Amino acid sequence: MATSSKTKRSAKLASALKTLKKLQDKHHGVVEHTELTDEQRTLLVDTGFLRSIMKGWYFCSNPGDGDGESTSWYATYWAFISRYLGKRFAKRYCLNPEASLLLHTGNTTIPAQVVAVVKEGSSYYLNLPASKSVFVYADENRVPKSRVEVRGLQVWPVAEALCLVGPQFFVNNASDAEIALMLVRNASEVLTTLLADDGKSAAAARLAGAFTFMNRPEETKRIVDSFAAAGRPIKPVNPFERQEPSLTPSRQRSPYVLRLRSMWTRWRDAVIAAFPPPPGIGQDAAGYLTQVDERYVSDAYNSLSIEGYQVTDELIERVARGDWDPEGDPEHEKEKNTLAARGYYLAFQSIKESIARLFPGDNAGDIVEHDHHHWYAQLFGPSVQAGILAAHQLAGYRTGPIFIRNSMHTPVPRDAILDCLEALFDLIRDEPHPAVRAVLGHHLFVFIHPYFDGNGRIGRFLMNVLLASGGYPWTVVRVGRRTEYMKALEQASVGGEIAPLAKFIAEEMAQWTPTRK
Repeated sequence: MATSSKTKRSAKLASALKTLKKLQDKHHGVVEHTELTDEQRTLLVDTGFLRSIMKGWYFCSNPGDGDGESTSWYATYWAFISRYLGKRFAKRYCLNPEASLLLHTGNTTIPAQVVAVVKEGSSYYLNLPASKSVFVYADENRVPKSRVEVRGLQVWPVAEALCLVGPQFFVNNASDAEIALMLVRNASEVLTTLLADDGKSAAAARLAGAFTFMNRPEETKRIVDSFAAAGRPIKPVNPFERQEPSLTPSRQRSPYVLRLRSMWTRWRDAVIAAFPPPPGIGQDAAGYLTQVDERYVSDAYNSLSIEGYQVTDELIERVARGDWDPEGDPEHEKEKNTLAARGYYLAFQSIKESIARLFPGDNAGDIVEHDHHHWYAQLFGPSVQAGILAAHQLAGYRTGPIFIRNSMHTPVPRDAILDCLEALFDLIRDEPHPAVRAVLGHHLFVFIHPYFDGNGRIGRFLMNVLLASGGYPWTVVRVGRRTEYMKALEQASVGGEIAPLAKFIAEEMAQWTPTRK
């Protein structure tokens, strides 16, 4: 009797999961209560496949996640904001200029609050999981006639938003402000808004000064001359507190590529300060590779799971068969771990071949750009051969979004991956200091997160090849310091501070530096 009851429950859950998968694929993991029956919704919530955002709204979640896990919520955050505002206001709303610029500039951090302006109605706060919120207020004059859409959200165009944000935006969000200015091709884009009424002289002076700071004097002159011709003379005022810009004038229009370049420029000095002088690669390739081999046992451990959770057809079939265990299948996990260890060994051998090519003088950037695909294929080849992964997963980079466990940083969208990696390898190729190549190469590779899985392992392989390019020793990030490591990565991705990560890697490297007699 108990078996029959369990079978019926499994069948109902499998049916509910089929519906959930369709909704997940259609709405990026966000579910409205009317899209499921009461029975389906109750069953999915009870088993942990759904969690509440607010009354009437849910997000797809991993049944194995604890109460404090935020990965699944962050994975669906922007999809929820888009669906909720669209459902509530159609297109009769717009995010405020500040939020608009953060989206335009590819800011990858989940914000504490989103501000939306509507044409009519009352103001209210919407409290969301993980201490996030939405503030909605009515002001018909702050909802522009010409709006654009980013990530399914109604936002101000870049040029107009730059004219409307206050001076603090250039201080508190300096990198975003620089990127936004780079996205404006010509001063005429901002002049239309600046000259529209008499209240924009302060904004005009601010933008004129900002363009001067960005080494674009022709745009400054255009703004100053236009206001003088209109009988409203202005004097440029630099709104930035930085001493120098992190970006130089270019025709690059990808905000994600511009962000990578900005981070590299701003951070390299902090990395150099944290590291000892590079010993140089020398000529003893055999001796160096022997030391690398000695590190293998310590280095061969599995990275944290960083893949976002998705309902799959395989999961639905397991539930329907009645062999799904929310606590996990020990035998299945054991098999996966065995194959992962085999893949790690094969990848490690491939890394040694890459390092060997440094000694004749090959450029480190060329090596990692060419070889990282092969490292990845070796890392996951055994799992493909065992049928755990599909062969197409070795073909290239991810084809969808991915989210880092408990991080407020969301990796770049799939259509920006190739541009970002191309820019990253160019930066590595052109960087003279090996510690900068290693630390920033590692962090920005993980920041981009080009694969569905294995990004941390490939990123650390890349780091060690680049450390080797300066004669630094192979460095193991010890599992006992994993929390500190993840915190340092988060401080760089979300807080904009690279010094903690550079210091952390330098400390870990010191554990493996041979003692000189």
